[in-house]
Amino acid sequence: MRTWDHSADVVVAGYGAAGASAALSARAEGADVLVLDRYLGGGASALSGGIVYAGGGTWVQRAAGVEDDVDNMFAYLRAEVGDAVSERTLRRFCDESVSMIDWLTAHGVPFDPSLCPFKTSYPTDDYYLYYSGSENAGGYRTIAKPAQRGHRAHGRGVSGKKLFWPLAESAAQRGVRVHTGTRVTELVVEDGRVAGVEALTLEGAPKGVRRRFAALARISAKPGVYHQGLRAVVQAQLDRIERRYGKRVRIEARSGVVLTTGGFIADQAMVAQHAPDYPWREGLPLGTAGDDGSGIRMAVAAGASTGKMDSISTWRFIAPSSAFFGSIAVNNLGQRMIDESRYGAALGAALATSPGNRAWLLVDAELEAEARRQLPGQSVWFQRMQAEWLLRVGRKSGATIEEAARRAGIDPAGLRETVDRHNRAIEEQQPDPMGKPDDIRRPLRTGPFALLDISFAARVAYPTPMLTLGGLVVDEDTGAVLNADGNPIAGLFAAGRAAVGICSNGYVSGLSLADAVFSGRRAGTHSVVTADPAAGVTTHP
Repeated sequence: MRTWDHSADVVVAGYGAAGASAALSARAEGADVLVLDRYLGGGASALSGGIVYAGGGTWVQRAAGVEDDVDNMFAYLRAEVGDAVSERTLRRFCDESVSMIDWLTAHGVPFDPSLCPFKTSYPTDDYYLYYSGSENAGGYRTIAKPAQRGHRAHGRGVSGKKLFWPLAESAAQRGVRVHTGTRVTELVVEDGRVAGVEALTLEGAPKGVRRRFAALARISAKPGVYHQGLRAVVQAQLDRIERRYGKRVRIEARSGVVLTTGGFIADQAMVAQHAPDYPWREGLPLGTAGDDGSGIRMAVAAGASTGKMDSISTWRFIAPSSAFFGSIAVNNLGQRMIDESRYGAALGAALATSPGNRAWLLVDAELEAEARRQLPGQSVWFQRMQAEWLLRVGRKSGATIEEAARRAGIDPAGLRETVDRHNRAIEEQQPDPMGKPDDIRRPLRTGPFALLDISFAARVAYPTPMLTLGGLVVDEDTGAVLNADGNPIAGLFAAGRAAVGICSNGYVSGLSLADAVFSGRRAGTHSVVTADPAAGVTTHP
C-alpha cells in the first residue's frame, strides 16, 4: 500500500486562471482542494493583458450600451473556432458567457464598461471594453453583427494580474490550500485510475532559500518573458535550488487530479517535434517557463491522447495607430496578403506562410501623418515602442512606389500592380478583394511612400509573440482526459492550454482566458466524486 505525504480530494496542478477556476469550482462542490504550482502562482494568466472574451449581453456590455445576444456571438465564434470543439460545446460556451462574467465579478475580478472608440490591439488605460477580434472586419460583418466582447480586467498596464489575483484571493478565503514552489513530476496511477501525483517541493526549505527562489521566479516571469537569454540564466539557478533543496513527496487525490499546467511554448524541442515547419524560432515565446508541456507529457505517459499540437498562434499587430488599418500588407512579391483590419493572429498566420516570412505595410504620406498624430492618444508604452520602431527603423521609403519597393527588396512591378488594383477598386466602388470594410479602405496616392517592415524576426522592439494552442484531448462535457480509444482516464482532468479547447484552432484576444475559466470550472466541478447512498456508488456531478 502506497504511503502518501499529503492528501486532498482534488489536486490541481498549475495555478493560473484555469487552475484557480478549477479550484474554486471543486471547492464549491464541497471538496478539499490542494493546488500545486512550481513557481508563485499566476502563470501566463497573470502576465497576460487580462482580456476575457465574453458576450451575449454581459452586464459590462449592457452598461456600455453594446447590443449583443448569444446567437450573434455564436455565429461569429463558429467562423473563428472551426472544429476545435463541437457546435454543442461552443453553444454552451456562448450560453454561459453572461453568467461567466457574473461569476468572475462575484469572485472579485473588476470590469469596467468604458468603451474604446478606436480599433486597436490593446486599449489604453482609459478603456476596458473593445473589439478584441475580427468582429468588424469585412468578412465577418456578413456573418454576425459586430459587438465589442473584449472584457479587460480593470487595472493599469497589462491587467492579467487583476484577473488572476482576485480569483486566488477568493480561493484562499474559501479554504483552497496552495503549495507554491512545488513542481509536479509524475502522475501516480493505481488500479487503473490516477490516484495522485509525485512532486518536488521547497515547502520545507529554509526561508532564505524560498525568498531567493521567489525573487528569481519573478525575474524569470517578467522581464524574462521579453528576454529569453535572461530567463535561461535565471532558470538555471532555479533548477539548482530545486535539485539541492527540493523534497520528493507523494500527494494523494482521493477524487481527481486536474492538470492546468499551460501549453508548451517554453519547450523548444517539443515545439519542433509537433510543428517542425513553423517559423517559431523567430518568435517570442509567450508565457512563463512553466509553459513547458510537462503536464501534457505526464498525461501522455499515463495513456492520454493529444490534439491540435501543431497549432501555434503568432501575433503580428499593426495598430495602434488605427490609421494603419488603411495600409496594405504585402509580401516580397508585392502581393497583398490579407484584410489588414483583421485580428493580429490572422495576419501572423498569413506571415507564417509568406515567402521567407517577410512582409511590409505600405503607407503613403497622408496615412503616415495621420498615424503619427493618433499614436500618443491610442497607445500604451509597449505599443508606442513598436510603432516608433516601425516608423523610424523598420522602414524603407521612396518618392515613388517603385523606389520604395526596390529599397525594401520587393518586386517593384508586382507592388505597382497591387497598388493600382487597390486604388482602382476604391475609385470604382468595387468590393475589396480581401474583404476589408469600405469605411476603412483608403487609396494610397501621396508620396513619399514608405514600406514598414512587419516580417517575423526575433526583435526586442517589435517582437512576434507566439503560444501553443493544442494539448490533451478531453471529454467536452466533463473535462476528463481521454485515452487513445476515446475513453476517460479515471481520476484525470485537464483545462486551459494544457487541453484542447475553444481557441485551439485560432486565437482572438480574450478567447484563451475565457476558455481557461470555462474549461477550468468544468473540470473542477466534475473532478469531485460524490457519494450516492441510494445507488451504493460514487459519481461525478
